[in-house]
Amino acid sequence: MDTVMLGLVSMEEEKQFLKRQRSNLRKYSDVLEMTDVEFIKNFRLNKPAFKYILNEISNEFPPMKQDGISPKEKLAACLRFFCRRQLSTWYGKGFRCSCRPTNIFEDGWINLQMSEEETLRAKRYFYEKSGITGVIMCVDGTHIKIVPPTTNRNLFYNRKGFYSLNAMIICDDQQRIRFIDASYQGSNHDSYIWRLSAARKHMLQLHRNGDRNTRILGDAGYPSEPWLITPHRAPEDGSEESNFNRRHSLARRIIERTIGVLKNRFRCILGARQLHYSPAKSSKIINVCCALHNICLTYNNTLILV
Repeated sequence: MDTVMLGLVSMEEEKQFLKRQRSNLRKYSDVLEMTDVEFIKNFRLNKPAFKYILNEISNEFPPMKQDGISPKEKLAACLRFFCRRQLSTWYGKGFRCSCRPTNIFEDGWINLQMSEEETLRAKRYFYEKSGITGVIMCVDGTHIKIVPPTTNRNLFYNRKGFYSLNAMIICDDQQRIRFIDASYQGSNHDSYIWRLSAARKHMLQLHRNGDRNTRILGDAGYPSEPWLITPHRAPEDGSEESNFNRRHSLARRIIERTIGVLKNRFRCILGARQLHYSPAKSSKIINVCCALHNICLTYNNTLILV
């Protein structure tokens, strides 16, 4: 009984917290009137990043009708959804999260291509961590919880006991997301997703073109390939293989940190919550969150949790 009461109190506290936040937001006729700290707390992006995105997507929306919602308000509502998974109605009008700008975000902000300077910096970083030459990125999978789909729901039920999309993410030494594939059902294994991915095709092509010094680190769930370095299985304590695994794990921590920052910044994809959309739309939402994460890095956006 005490546990139930604590749960009810916690839910009531959260409702009151959200009510106070909505009340505070209504005070502003223009979200850009907020202080910098308030703005980042509510939308995760700082104002320069917000203005950049607003400029990019403004042409995607039709002319605003009388008493309609402006592109600025639509963007703010969408960001509010991403960071707290609450449908934003604080303008007094209903609004459903729109993913129409997805292609704009993905095309320019998530890319496996790295400049020569970025490549050298990444190789230096990962060599210092692992002692392995040629490493420029790390790969890992993460499950994003979704509501049970209406069709083929058994394919989305993962080994952890919930419905999800298994998103494969690749990051570099700066925690920038270089690749995201969130189109696979939760029951699919990481190795299966990697084998069919455009990222593997990209690395394979580099190898065929004679590049033998560009590699990615992956955990034991991935197959060992010339361009994908995985740890040794069950090495003896104190052996060279065991020491290799320790350094390998140290270098791979950056992908774990990247996924942690991504989910804490945009909590609609946090494990304790779930996306109430079809798998296809949920995949688009995940893609947008990854692009927004990269935009935050570019604009030196400090993560502020609320």
